[in-house]
Amino acid sequence: MKKWLIGSVCFIFGVSASAQIDSSLLSRTPVDTSLRQSMNMDAVYNRPFLQSGKIPVTVGGYIEADYQYIGEDGVTDGHSFRIPRMTIFIASSLQRKIKFLTEIELEEGGKEIAIEFAALDLSLHPLLNVRGGVIMNPIGAFNQNHDGPKWEYVDRPIAMTQMLPATWSNVGFGLYGKQYVNDWALGYELYLTNGFDNSIISNSENRTFLPASKANKERFEESANGQPLLTTKVAIRHQKVGEIGLSYMGGVYNTFEKDGLVLDEKRRLGVFAVDANTSLPGISTYIVGEWAWVRVDVPDTYIQQFGDRQQGGFVDIVQPVFRRSLLGFDKAVLNISCRLEYVDWNVGTFRETGGNISDDLWAIVPGISFRPTAQSVFRLNYRYMQQQDILGNPPAVIGGVQMGVSSYF
Repeated sequence: MKKWLIGSVCFIFGVSASAQIDSSLLSRTPVDTSLRQSMNMDAVYNRPFLQSGKIPVTVGGYIEADYQYIGEDGVTDGHSFRIPRMTIFIASSLQRKIKFLTEIELEEGGKEIAIEFAALDLSLHPLLNVRGGVIMNPIGAFNQNHDGPKWEYVDRPIAMTQMLPATWSNVGFGLYGKQYVNDWALGYELYLTNGFDNSIISNSENRTFLPASKANKERFEESANGQPLLTTKVAIRHQKVGEIGLSYMGGVYNTFEKDGLVLDEKRRLGVFAVDANTSLPGISTYIVGEWAWVRVDVPDTYIQQFGDRQQGGFVDIVQPVFRRSLLGFDKAVLNISCRLEYVDWNVGTFRETGGNISDDLWAIVPGISFRPTAQSVFRLNYRYMQQQDILGNPPAVIGGVQMGVSSYF
């Protein structure tokens, strides 16, 4: 599989290189990286793609690189540089009503290669479209709308990566649609896919941890328990106000039966999320946020370190300072911003004492970002956060500087 993926990446770069021979044959589709015009469900196609002449295949991608100097309780590992990810897009319209898109991500300098999205869409009506393949489950907004160049921060939101499994995708099928009425847009998505497995309560984190299931590559070949994962979302948007979305993801996560032998009762998990974004009139302050609640049926034999309830989310506030021509860039933008985030991996109290179960984290991340174009961003963040253990001991204090760049290409 890795050889096939590496070959595909080489092919993509070969197409891009040959297309650059004659720049008059190139065209690039626009992208709105400010997230203000389209809905979150459109994010998979709302990207810049490069096309050569009349070739029906378009390509694109983005890269992220950053530097950080982070310390915990006064102890630091020093200076660190990394390329957390580079992503390649390939899209093709097979017919006016049939289109295909895939997203291939190379993480940590190519140490890991993953297909995050690879689906065929059949359009029957604006309110009825069929999608099948490797689907990105639409829980919340960030899972679908995660491209680095769209955000003002080096790190992805903690709750969406360490509580929910960011870029969570599975093989499956479903329906989606959207309808416009004047300034209003209403959209929905409904998918059945493969899902989670026992690793969410049996992992090296020693807590209930949904992202652990991402390590199971077999979910792209078969279900861990033969039960589908349901993911559904509805969202409404007003062009002058913003968008709000409600989503749910749930199903059986454990292997309850094997070869006809009953191993356990069916244990379910459920995730409910709300996301919203808006832009304040007059001052153009952009606000985007997401909050999620997780419920997991944890066996009674597990210690209370494995929580059956979790919650967390984030809010980003982005204020443009100026928009003007600068240093040869016609539409440069300088932003100041601040992210507030919180996650509690174990909501509840100890059965024996009634005391609060901690295992939580909060963070504040002020930042400055410069966008020479809408498709590229240079970011400077200061991260400050405190994390408590399960017993509520004095929190670990973590802080430091992060700088990075992210750009579509």
